[in-house]
Amino acid sequence: MSRVKTGNRRRQRHKKVLDLTKGHWGARHRVYRRAHESMIHALSYAYAHRRERKGDFRRLWIARINAAARLLGISYSKLIEGLTKANVAVDRKMLADMAVSDSPSFARMVALAREAS
Repeated sequence: MSRVKTGNRRRQRHKKVLDLTKGHWGARHRVYRRAHESMIHALSYAYAHRRERKGDFRRLWIARINAAARLLGISYSKLIEGLTKANVAVDRKMLADMAVSDSPSFARMVALAREAS
């Protein structure tokens, strides 16, 4: 059986890994073996944190809604309960945006929630 040399393909593979780890510290972007480890960890963290970010934003929206609702004399849980009973289909992202940028319409939502509960 003939011998297979991987010269060109190996160089391309190594170059791809070293390009992906550009900006990593020390040997983690210079030495292929260390760079490969660094790349695998970085990609797995990126994947996990893309999912984690969704929860982070939800927590931020809830904090904003709660702060704005308490200024109007109602707690977050009472507001959400009232909106659910009133069949208002507004998600937390929209409510948080209303609370920050359009306070009169947010106040109307609070009034709707108070009526329903």
